[in-house]
Amino acid sequence: MTDEAKTGVDKLVRVYLKMAAKDAELYAEYKEKRAKLKDQMALVKGELLDYCKEHDVESVRTSEGLFFRTVKSNYWTNDWDSFNKFVLEHEVPDLYAKRINQSNMKQFLEENPDLIPPGLNVDSEYAITVRRK
Repeated sequence: MTDEAKTGVDKLVRVYLKMAAKDAELYAEYKEKRAKLKDQMALVKGELLDYCKEHDVESVRTSEGLFFRTVKSNYWTNDWDSFNKFVLEHEVPDLYAKRINQSNMKQFLEENPDLIPPGLNVDSEYAITVRRK
């Protein structure tokens, strides 16, 4: 690489690092402001939930808009062995989410380069990583 080309690449790395630092600064500022806003929104939602409970209503229409309460449920297990047995016993595989564990698949393919699961799609692209000295 010529000195001129090296100087050009050095400049590109310096510029990129400055941009990355500014990006990190802006992102941190955004996250902080968004967290404060989300906390304020949660307080307002709490007040609206209290209103629904106090007035024994499921929805309220106002001149500004409509709000309503719903039941949101999240499901998980602390006992995967028992859960897996249940799924097999009752033949309900739809209780699982369909997704591939990315890091496990990468490791499997690295360890078994001649063994490709049928129907597997791969989207790979080059990426550049820039770090400080």
